[in-house]
Amino acid sequence: MVNINLQDAKRAKNDEFYTQYNDIEKEIAAYVEYNPDVFRGKTILLPCDDPEWSNFTKFFAQNFERFGLKKLISTSYALESKKYKYEYQPTLFETNDAQFDINKTNKNGKIFTITHDKTGDGKIDVNDLEWNYLVGDGDFRSNEIKKLRDEADMIITNPPFSMFREFLNWVVTDKQFLVIGNMNAITYKEVFPLIKENKVWLGATANGSDMVFGVPKGAEVAEKDRQKAARMGYVGDYTRLGNSCWFTNLDHGRRHQPLPLMTMKDNLKYSKHIEIRDKESYEQYENYDAIEVPFTDAIPSDYDGIMGVPNSFLGKYSPEQFLILGMCENEDLYNLKTRVYTTAECKKAYFEKFGKKGTYDLNASGVVIRDGLLVKVYQRVLIKHKKPIK
Repeated sequence: MVNINLQDAKRAKNDEFYTQYNDIEKEIAAYVEYNPDVFRGKTILLPCDDPEWSNFTKFFAQNFERFGLKKLISTSYALESKKYKYEYQPTLFETNDAQFDINKTNKNGKIFTITHDKTGDGKIDVNDLEWNYLVGDGDFRSNEIKKLRDEADMIITNPPFSMFREFLNWVVTDKQFLVIGNMNAITYKEVFPLIKENKVWLGATANGSDMVFGVPKGAEVAEKDRQKAARMGYVGDYTRLGNSCWFTNLDHGRRHQPLPLMTMKDNLKYSKHIEIRDKESYEQYENYDAIEVPFTDAIPSDYDGIMGVPNSFLGKYSPEQFLILGMCENEDLYNLKTRVYTTAECKKAYFEKFGKKGTYDLNASGVVIRDGLLVKVYQRVLIKHKKPIK
C-alpha cells in the first residue's frame, strides 16, 4: 500500500503544471489579432487550481475591459481532494476577508468572479475579483461546476494531463474552448476524430516547442528540464515540456496560412533532408495506399494521392489546403488499410530485423521496405491535397 501511495503522489505532483503569463498572452493575442471582438460580451470560465495565483485569472482579470468581457468565473480544486498533498498557506486575500472559514479552506473549492467595478476606481481589473467558497471541492465533473460550464460561453484552462481525455469530452459541447494538452493527445481515439472533422485544431503558438510550467514546491523535476527552464529565465520550481500544445475551436489566422511547398521533383533534387534528397522516389507504404513523407516541409505540392505526414504537421495544417483522411493505427478506424499483417508475419519481421524472437507490431503504423526488411515508420497522419499545385 505504501508503494502505491508513493506512486500516486509522484503522478499527482507531475500532473500539476502552472502556465506562465507570457505564454497565455502570446496565445490569446493570435485570436484577438484575427478577431478583435472574439471575447466581447462573453462569459469565460477558468477551471484553475488556485485562482488567487492562476495566471489565467490574472490575465483575463487585467484585460477584462479591453476584451469587453461580460463575466469572468474562475474556480479552484480543494487541496484535500488532490492526490498530492502539499503544505498550504491561505493567502491574505482570503484570511483578511470576513467570510474566511478555516474549516472550508482545505475542503472546499473556491469561486472567483468579476462582473463590474466593485472598487469604484473607474476601471475593472484584478482588484474587482469577488470570491466565495464552493459547496463542493471544485471537481470539474461535479454538478456545481457543470452548471458554471453551462453558463459560460468559453472555457479556458490547463487541465491535468492525465485527465485530458475526460476533460476534453466534458468541454466539447456547444462551447468555445482553449486548453493546453500533450501533443501525444492528437493520437487519442477521443481526440483525433474531432481534429479530422475540423471540430478541434491546434492553437497558434507553442505547438511542440518548449513551454515552461511552474510545479508544486518539492515536485520531482528531471534535472535537464529544470536546467532548460533556468536557461529560459525560470529558476526554482519550474520545468519545461517540449511536447505541449494548445487545443481549441477558436479560429486564428495562422491556421489559414497555406504551407509553401516544392514539387515532388524539386524535393527529390533540392530537399535539405538527406532522407529525401537524391532519392528516386518517395517511399510507398506496404499497408496503405500512401507515400511516406517524414517531414512537413517535404510534402510535395503536386502529389494528388494520400500522404503520411508527422503529427507535428497539424501545427501547420490549413483546412483550405489539405484534407485529413485518418491516421496510421492498429484498428483501421478510418478504413484506409490495404493490408493487415498476421501474428506470424509480425514475428517473422521481428526476427529478420533484430535477429531474435519477438513480435514487430506492423499493424500499428505505416510499413515500408528498407534494405529488404519491413520497417515501421513513426506515427503518421494521412492527408491529401485539396488542390495539388503542379
